[in-house]
Amino acid sequence: MKFSHEWIEKNPWLLIGLVLLVISVGGLVEIVPLFFQKSTTEPVAGLKPYSALRLVGRDIYVREGCYNCHSQMIRPFRAETERYGHYSVAGEFVYDRPFQWGSKRTGPDLARVGGRYSDEWHRTHLDSPRDLVPESNMPNYPWLAKARLVPADVVPKMRALQRLSVPYSEQEIKDAPATLEGKTEQDALVAYLQGLGTQIKTRN
Repeated sequence: MKFSHEWIEKNPWLLIGLVLLVISVGGLVEIVPLFFQKSTTEPVAGLKPYSALRLVGRDIYVREGCYNCHSQMIRPFRAETERYGHYSVAGEFVYDRPFQWGSKRTGPDLARVGGRYSDEWHRTHLDSPRDLVPESNMPNYPWLAKARLVPADVVPKMRALQRLSVPYSEQEIKDAPATLEGKTEQDALVAYLQGLGTQIKTRN
């Protein structure tokens, strides 16, 4: 039988198999080299794994769905870098599981929000966003200031990340619960936000 494109199209299982083959090869060609590219696998200078407080804060950020309205990815375009600061690079996120890149911006991008506002500003903004930004449609999060952290809960989280090659030492894991004593969920979330993007100096 003569081999032709028409013959492939008339054999659905063959067509499905060839499509999957092409997608698989194309995907591997794009993805595999990234594992050997240092700029995507090595941390930027000064990057350290999340402290226990920031790690818990990050989990609260994810739990509350903050990523649904806020991206953490500044694209290398002038309009973005002038507003938010230096564009995002992969080396900033090597310890993130999962990373919080995205394109949804109901609210502003948070990739460089660390250090831009005071802790008190963040607390007021979480309690009642419209007190600071009248046009904001962000919901209030007053319960975060009342919810106490459970210090022991951070240990299994750090152990899991350690198994995923995040370089936590045994001493850091052992000492972690003590650093969370008396802290609230709001304390943790503010600590997380205050560290975002601080490894690369912003322009504004």
